[in-house]
Amino acid sequence: MALLPLRVLAFVLAAGVAAPALAQAPAQPLGGNLVPGVCLLSREAIFANAKVGVAASTRLQQLTQEAQAEVETDRKALDVDLKAYQAEQAKLTPAQRQAKEQALAPRVQAMQTKAQQRSREIEATREKALDQISTAAQPVIAQAYKAKSCGLLVDRAGVLGGNLSNDLTPDVVKGLDATMSTISFNRETLPAAPR
Repeated sequence: MALLPLRVLAFVLAAGVAAPALAQAPAQPLGGNLVPGVCLLSREAIFANAKVGVAASTRLQQLTQEAQAEVETDRKALDVDLKAYQAEQAKLTPAQRQAKEQALAPRVQAMQTKAQQRSREIEATREKALDQISTAAQPVIAQAYKAKSCGLLVDRAGVLGGNLSNDLTPDVVKGLDATMSTISFNRETLPAAPR
């Protein structure tokens, strides 16, 4: 079994744990007539701008950095052995090389598995936090929907342009900020992925 080159391993480990971005660009106001009863909402903008969303994003970044540090610590010990193997590789017989590679391969696989596991845990944590915020935002959305006499609520991300006067997003952010400003959570612990 051939070992992954150090550069590939480093890329796999670095890419293995990353937090996704939450915000997106809003639709462009093109003007036009207001469509009565049609309202817009950007959940992404709520998560990115509400105090609780900012707190959740900060906490996710912290958890991601902790997971990356954990993987990096383990990777450094493996790197020492991989570099030693590469330095002596030319002097070894094919049988010796194969024996060394077979001894290192499970450690490389374990490192990749751990990086993937941490990545899945961070994603599960992100989803759970967003679900908590969504649940808290739902009554605020309903209140803003009723206050603007909406008959249809459209995801702002699907709107290419137009009169954006009935965008509920700023009202929902204000309302959510009034009800909660922070959220507490830890990294989710998931069972190991089946092999």
